[in-house]
Amino acid sequence: MTACVPTHATDSEPNRAERDHQPHSPPKEPRRRFRIAGADLSASIAVFLIALPLSLGIALATDAPLQAGLVAAAVGGLVAGRLGGSPLQVSGPAAGLTVVTADLIHQYGWRTTCAITVLAGLTQLGLAYLRVARSALAVSPAIVHGMLAGIGVTIAVAQLHIVLGGTPQSSVVANVGALPSQLADLHPGALSLSALTLAVLLAWPRIPGRVGRAVRGLPAALVAVAAATAVASLAGLRLARVDLPSWSSHALPQLPEGPVLGLTAAVLTITLVGSVESLLSAVAVDKLVTARGEPRVPRADLDRELRGQGTANVVSGALGGLPITGVAVRSAANVASGATSRNSTMLHGVWVVAAALLLIPVLELIPLASLAALVMAVGVQMVSLHHIRTVTRHREVLVYAVTTLGVVFLGVLEGVALGIAVAVGVALHRLTRTRITHEEKEGVHHVHVRGQLTFLAVPRLSRALHQVPQGADAVVELDGSFMDHAAYESLQDWRHAHRTFGGSVEITGRAGTRIAEPARVSAAGCRCRPWTPWRNHQCEAPAPAATGSAPEETGEGPSGHQLARGISAFQSNTAPLVRSELARLAREGQQPSQLFLTCADSRLVTSMITSSGPGDLFVVRNVGNLVPLPGEESGDDSVAAAIEYAVDVLKVRSITVCGHSGCGAMQALLTTDPGGARTPLKRWLRHGLPSLERATDNNRPWARLSGREPADMVEQLCLTNVIQQLEHLRAHESVARALREGALELHGMYFHVGEAQAYLLTEEAPESGVFDRVAGTAGTAGPTGTLLHDTRA
Repeated sequence: MTACVPTHATDSEPNRAERDHQPHSPPKEPRRRFRIAGADLSASIAVFLIALPLSLGIALATDAPLQAGLVAAAVGGLVAGRLGGSPLQVSGPAAGLTVVTADLIHQYGWRTTCAITVLAGLTQLGLAYLRVARSALAVSPAIVHGMLAGIGVTIAVAQLHIVLGGTPQSSVVANVGALPSQLADLHPGALSLSALTLAVLLAWPRIPGRVGRAVRGLPAALVAVAAATAVASLAGLRLARVDLPSWSSHALPQLPEGPVLGLTAAVLTITLVGSVESLLSAVAVDKLVTARGEPRVPRADLDRELRGQGTANVVSGALGGLPITGVAVRSAANVASGATSRNSTMLHGVWVVAAALLLIPVLELIPLASLAALVMAVGVQMVSLHHIRTVTRHREVLVYAVTTLGVVFLGVLEGVALGIAVAVGVALHRLTRTRITHEEKEGVHHVHVRGQLTFLAVPRLSRALHQVPQGADAVVELDGSFMDHAAYESLQDWRHAHRTFGGSVEITGRAGTRIAEPARVSAAGCRCRPWTPWRNHQCEAPAPAATGSAPEETGEGPSGHQLARGISAFQSNTAPLVRSELARLAREGQQPSQLFLTCADSRLVTSMITSSGPGDLFVVRNVGNLVPLPGEESGDDSVAAAIEYAVDVLKVRSITVCGHSGCGAMQALLTTDPGGARTPLKRWLRHGLPSLERATDNNRPWARLSGREPADMVEQLCLTNVIQQLEHLRAHESVARALREGALELHGMYFHVGEAQAYLLTEEAPESGVFDRVAGTAGTAGPTGTLLHDTRA
């Protein structure tokens, strides 16, 4: 009988006795060889080039030994990168802890600050094992952004003195007070190098044309510091430079000395700020990975991430390094560089170690003024106008302002505490300040509730509802996100009583508002609008006699009224959900990755069948999804102009031509007399004649759907037309050029309206025109075959 092999036997070789008792055991699986993907290697270099100057600059800003920044960067890459729960997050010394660390060094000295870092790491480990990491996300974003803005202001004001050739003071107030005397005693060399650094930082990402695309792979921070260093060395400027003492004299932690209460507050401050910043950064990295469409990278495990950060802080503090957090800027660069695993983060730590050991003579050439300018720019960027607009839109600007000012004038822990207190006060104020109004418009009584509807607002709600006369038509508009049980019952009791006396009641609400029994509305109270066939196919419309509604209430009647009601429904229900995304697109401009060319048929809802949203698709629609050949537009350049704009300006990565079943344009091609009257429609349809010739050519294989032949000649022509229009696309100069450069793909698609089924043109034997069925899976959909990646030969 064959003995069972323990499950751990594949990890280590069995001892001799086990081998003697297992002569017939199956052979061990070979160990997997450690491999590093090329994308991880290139991403690690990109992140290293960003991290190196920033780590030195942050150490300079905290008045810590400059080597402490390198230690923290290396430990962040190797330890947090290996143990953390966010595979692509890059950790290291961060600007968010600069002010806290500088205060601790000033108050307790560097060696005690290292011990505080170790204790903060142990506290993070304790929190991680209590599994409270996700609770940190409950902190209001206004507080987090306000804290970072306050830190940014403090950093920028302090580093401004070094930029001007002086020495920073111990507080923001002192730094601001000393600025006049500092401006009167400028150091021209330091100021010129700082100005050069800032100029390169601003200009490097904006270099236009092909040269800009070629050099943009080098990080702006590295180029700026390298340029300033080269100028300082060539000009022989006598300036303070990076001073990295021998590693043999590197300071290590000592037992903390100072008041217990003060040390405890210091540990909690580093724990709080470092944990919140790391966890929010991990969530942001998840969003970046999702947007990139990288299924191999797992979502962040926040408790594991907190364990990794805690362990890294213990190691960094023990080795004499700065406190560590997850860093959003370096993490974003890691994702943008194509990293696929935690190997990129760990490798960046290896490169930092190599630089710290081998490049000390080069690093000591860097002027401190250049590093100060770099860190000052980081501090200014922490005051984000986007965050200010966001908190203003959500009416949390008071929380943001109080937190920012508290951090600037009192300290990080005090500023955050003030921000939390104000946030709680604002929440309580909103909870108790529900606004309820009543007005009559054209015989309809409107009761508008703005705010959270809780038991505290029930008396005012009752008074407003009882102002509605018996038997009248009433609309209750809920403009909030919560309704408690007391308010729910009060509203339902009134609605039932009002209907008993012959009145009608309609309850509407913004998206997300819990309104009374939304799935169990009776026919008497049903309001099926605005688009009856689509929106109300499962809704039994009330009889006009029962509700007193005009026919257009149920979606019938003048189309203008129908359209207006549809727009009104969008403003009430959909606009609140997409407003922030549309605001971002309005600010940043459109960057679609796809050009989707399809028919003008009303049954093709492109956003629905592709599950796309605002900014995803650049859509061109015309009768028959036709692409006129270049030179045959006859005055109509609209399709060619859209193609040129999408490929040359928007830089779309793919173009999809989508046909559909029952296409009226294809039916017209089959039945129209070529010698008939030349109407605008017939003049346009002549661009489909090559498709008709191809479909009726017996010497060419027919296009078909996987598993079956076309149902009739119309479907045959619809399928063939997709293939023909793809050939027309290749004749356009912009498309041909992008295909040659490998920057564009062409796809064919067919949508069967009656089956609600999409088919994609497969890569295998594209000339035969096989459209493969797209199979749906739980929560996701994908093609069963591969897309037609264009013939680029």
